[in-house]
Amino acid sequence: MIASVLVTGGAGFIGSVVVEELLATGCDRVIVLDDLSTGHAESVVAPALLLRGDIADTALVARILREERIEAVIHLAASSSVAESMANPAKYYVNNVVKSLALLDNVVKTGVRRFVFSSTAAVYGEPPISPITEASPISPTNPYGETKRVFEQALAWYQRTHGLDYVSLRYFNAAGATLRNGEQHAPETHLIPLVLAVAKGEFPSVQIFGDDYPTPDGTCVRDYVHVSDLAKAHVLALRALDGLAANALNLGCGGGSSVAQVIDIARRVTGKSIVVERAPRRPGDPPVLVASSDKARRLLSWEPRRQELALIIEDAWKWSLAHPDGYGSATPSFGANAQ
Repeated sequence: MIASVLVTGGAGFIGSVVVEELLATGCDRVIVLDDLSTGHAESVVAPALLLRGDIADTALVARILREERIEAVIHLAASSSVAESMANPAKYYVNNVVKSLALLDNVVKTGVRRFVFSSTAAVYGEPPISPITEASPISPTNPYGETKRVFEQALAWYQRTHGLDYVSLRYFNAAGATLRNGEQHAPETHLIPLVLAVAKGEFPSVQIFGDDYPTPDGTCVRDYVHVSDLAKAHVLALRALDGLAANALNLGCGGGSSVAQVIDIARRVTGKSIVVERAPRRPGDPPVLVASSDKARRLLSWEPRRQELALIIEDAWKWSLAHPDGYGSATPSFGANAQ
């Protein structure tokens, strides 16, 4: 196992679970760099060290890479809302391209050669064939997907010019929770936590954005993958990087569920009535995004263990009930595992 890993965005939903998995599988030293603009200090599990800062702070990043003797970087720090990217594309180009390139330059200058990138199925746009393979056309329909595509292209050039070993993990819809960490965004834009918030009585209804898509029930279809299964894929990718025969891997469960189906299953899991409000389509939302993850399964020996949607929703529901105030609203204190 790699001894020292830097996880950018490691206080976020997926990043915090990646940190859990790294520690559980024997990584000696996990350093989290997060500006806490959307992440939560409380989500970082000890003995991981949390450093608050920006990935574009070249002096800070260089110091971390040198002093902590970082051997690999898992890069999850990004802006990640399709709707927001359509309203404010500049933010996405700055955060997902400009700042990420500053990080990447620092990485190669310091001699780090292992890099795992948190990418997205949004790079595919609206592919003509489903399930989506890594050979599907890359044609994003929103700035979020486009900025991830641009950085993937940069990684390919850095591989050629600097000998960087990298893989882009193209997530489909991350969901679920572990006992320690779950999903809390402000504002919340992801379907499952919004549905569960309605089940808890925090909101009167959940919106369905478009019910006239070319899908069986007219609502968008997505491939939901448990966050703990995603985290395992990161660790497997780190271990396989030296001999990995692919630079992009899809991470999904290969089965799609519609928005309406998610709501129906949430009703069964929670035993609550969940009121639905119909709303117009959101710009940039493809009708169907379902993964073929055959390549990840073959090359990484990755096998999703909690891929049933009812299990994913149940884990998210349990975390939500156990953390009624989420991670809390108090200002984080930076102590033994944070500074």
